Amino acid sequence: MRLLTALVLRLMFVVLFCLSLTVVWILLSTHHSIDAAATQSAQRVEAQLRGIYWQQLLWRNGLDRTSLLPMPNWRTLETQSLIAPGICVAFTPPAGDKSTMCSQTQSLGAAPPEWFTLGYSAIFGGHATHEAFLSVREKTVGSIHTYADADAAMRIAWAQVSSIVAIASMLALGIGFLAALMIGQVLLPAQTIIGVLHQLEAGNLSQRVPPIRSAAFNTIAGAVNDLGENLQHSRDESRRLTARLLEIQEEERRAIARDLHDEFGQSLTATSALAALIEANAAPDRDEIAADARAISRIQKDMMETLRSTLVRLRSQSIEEVGLEANLRQLVADYNTQSSAKAVYRLDISGGLATLHQRVCVDLYRIVQECLTNATRHGAPNEVRVSVAHIDNDDAHIALVVEDDGGGDVRTFKNSGGYGLQGIRERIAALGGSLAIGNVARGVRVSAKIPLSAVAPIGPVAGAPA
Repeated sequence: MRLLTALVLRLMFVVLFCLSLTVVWILLSTHHSIDAAATQSAQRVEAQLRGIYWQQLLWRNGLDRTSLLPMPNWRTLETQSLIAPGICVAFTPPAGDKSTMCSQTQSLGAAPPEWFTLGYSAIFGGHATHEAFLSVREKTVGSIHTYADADAAMRIAWAQVSSIVAIASMLALGIGFLAALMIGQVLLPAQTIIGVLHQLEAGNLSQRVPPIRSAAFNTIAGAVNDLGENLQHSRDESRRLTARLLEIQEEERRAIARDLHDEFGQSLTATSALAALIEANAAPDRDEIAADARAISRIQKDMMETLRSTLVRLRSQSIEEVGLEANLRQLVADYNTQSSAKAVYRLDISGGLATLHQRVCVDLYRIVQECLTNATRHGAPNEVRVSVAHIDNDDAHIALVVEDDGGGDVRTFKNSGGYGLQGIRERIAALGGSLAIGNVARGVRVSAKIPLSAVAPIGPVAGAPA
């Protein structure tokens, strides 16, 4: 709509500009026509009065007289017919008072408004007065002054301007409306294409432009559709690659966990047994040996606890055995046990999680695990709530929310430079979901929506028989 609005506004500007030029042209033409009417009226009246003057001289033997004869009455209908509407003629005889005759000054239309009179006078000023004499050689025989009546000139100008501007305005409005309608029809495919581009930008890569009658726009629509298909193919390929990388990562974690358990676990167990044996066989007078053995035992217990917590973070194969819900409850219980700040971790699960694919279960477990780590690392929470809901309807999806009251800042969380947030984004993107991170009243809230229809069944269903 912005493009259509911009074009319509430009069209209106062009129409108003042309209408303004039309008004100026009408005013100039009217002004010149009034001056031309005054000139023509002057020429006709001068010829009429000169004819009367010479006729009187010839009839009364005026050439042999010592004094001029008085001018007979010139204010007749014949003289008035020679004067254009709105023009006045003033005649001053040699021995008499000046008399004026004006033609149709009151029947030229309605009086113009004051603003028009002021504007017209300011722009054009008054009209010129034409002066002539009955005799070129003897100027004392009488003078003729022809001029346009000011009120009549304003009436003429206003009548012409108002009528022509009204017609021009109607034409301009009609042309503008039809042009805007045609532009709107032409640009309608452009609005459709722009809407599809916005949908592609928002991530809805399944949107396509329908066929368009216009050949030019149809070519653009084809390019947009090709772009959408390429983007969708690239996103699907990226998701497959990410899912495969995460699967390989889980396999590596399992292998590392198995090696740690088998190698370090047995070595630490043997170390504990050897320390106990040394303490038991130490001579009574060698207390330092028994003390060293007990110190070794304490170090061994600390190392075992560290190894156990590391194995908890690395291992996810138990999801296949006991399911996602049990693993999440165990994860939250471990955080409650290990919390040094005495923070309370709560878990709320709604809907069944047993039917989810193994890939979804593993990724959900890792996402919750990383969210709990970030909540503890980037804040000092008193309570951390984890909510996992399986929404089973036409839009089947998993809704995950992790919220804490630790007073953390989202900007610090996003700019920490670690791989935790990046891993969360990658897992959710690989599942075709969406992620939102924002501040709440007292901390940070992480919410994710994972559509189950977009998840390819890479692995077996969690809890399903082999």
